[in-house]
Amino acid sequence: MSSKQRTTLFFSAMRHFSEELKQKRIKVEYIEINDGIKNFVDALEKTIANYDIGCFQCVIPGDIRVYKLLSDFFKEKEKNIEWLEDTHFIAKKSEFDEWIKKYKKPRMEYWYRYIRKSRKVLLGDNEKPIGGKWNLDFLNRKSFDKSGPQLTQKPLRFKPDEITKKVIIDIEKKLPNLPGHVSKFDWAVTRKQALKVLDDFIEFRLSLYGDYQDAMWMKEPWLYHSMISSCLNLKLLNPEEVIKAVEQAYYKNKAPLNAAEGFIRQIIGWREYIHGLYWLYSDVWMNSNALKAKHALPNFYWTGKTKMTCINESVNQVIEYGYSHHIQRLMVTGLFSLLYGVKPSEIHTWYLSMFVDAVAWTEVPNTIGMSQYADGGIVGSKPYIASGAYINRMSNYCKNCNYEPTKSSEENACPFTTLYWYFVYKNRSLLKNNPRLSMQIKNWDRKEKKIQKEIIKRSKKLFNNVELF
Repeated sequence: MSSKQRTTLFFSAMRHFSEELKQKRIKVEYIEINDGIKNFVDALEKTIANYDIGCFQCVIPGDIRVYKLLSDFFKEKEKNIEWLEDTHFIAKKSEFDEWIKKYKKPRMEYWYRYIRKSRKVLLGDNEKPIGGKWNLDFLNRKSFDKSGPQLTQKPLRFKPDEITKKVIIDIEKKLPNLPGHVSKFDWAVTRKQALKVLDDFIEFRLSLYGDYQDAMWMKEPWLYHSMISSCLNLKLLNPEEVIKAVEQAYYKNKAPLNAAEGFIRQIIGWREYIHGLYWLYSDVWMNSNALKAKHALPNFYWTGKTKMTCINESVNQVIEYGYSHHIQRLMVTGLFSLLYGVKPSEIHTWYLSMFVDAVAWTEVPNTIGMSQYADGGIVGSKPYIASGAYINRMSNYCKNCNYEPTKSSEENACPFTTLYWYFVYKNRSLLKNNPRLSMQIKNWDRKEKKIQKEIIKRSKKLFNNVELF
């Protein structure tokens, strides 16, 4: 399944690319949804029937299921397949595989420093980081004051052209039951547009990206974020050109170091690291459930209908635009799923279906590993848990919410806070060995027995009646 926003973006980008190739007089066999093809295998059958193919060349796809399907298909047909390296990553798979052998417990930070050194990114004399520190994340945790974000320029967006309009018509006709809306579709669908989006980000938002990358605000889906993740994942932009552009912005005093370093770390650190891990652990992740999560995904993830303002805001944003930024994903929709105990496969399906930038290689490890800790620690060193107090500190969502972020057991207690303490109670053996989380066990133990029982009681009410909250 794929949402209307995501499907429109993928189809439109492909059709635009097909037209660009044809204009260069390159022969293209492009199969549209209107061509009566049942599925991917049917499309492959038609293609090899029309052409005398001796060897099939294919760029390594971003989904291991597609990789296996193609491999098995051509093996059955007794045809050769030649896999081509995906050049839209900085490091080759072989480089990552060789690097990771050095570590019993690899972490993104080690990889990030390796890439910065080897590619000489934001590097000073003697291979030392400019500014003296590799990671400036401690500077990038500001929230907005009461006046909110002071956005002077709306992010660059694009009205659908004739190709995109036709895609929208086709989807509404052929796939009317896909989730989400497409009436507000305005994503970049060509390389030319993607380059403009990158320039727009650097010119108007990069300078404050670092400070406010973790902040959230009502009715402000974009804030200071780049919105280039879909451009990167659809290969409309190359990560190397993105890094160079941001690095040059710093050298030209258009952005402070904490903004440039923070953004570059997301690309050469997190994005590249996750891609490398995917090909090593993809089979493991799809069967992972370290926390034994057993609940179905609440229906409000598809509808946005809930009294929890933060969930309502974040989910409706995804329904409308196919997007929310990384903190909304990790610390709102992802956090609630983790605390509530949603089956990893179900929250994975939601993220992969609903987000315009979702491709398996990045969505699977980020969701099942980073967000849900279902892999037991392959991606992250600890589960990312927090109470409603975190959301209150980083946003204005709680200001007019039905629930109080500081309360845990009362009738108007924030479900995040209630479930946070239940998670601590339930996962005592896991948390006690983590220095960063063991303190919360002591805080739980300090609570009166009466309060503990009330939290457990309210948690069970949540588990049984989550759609009422």
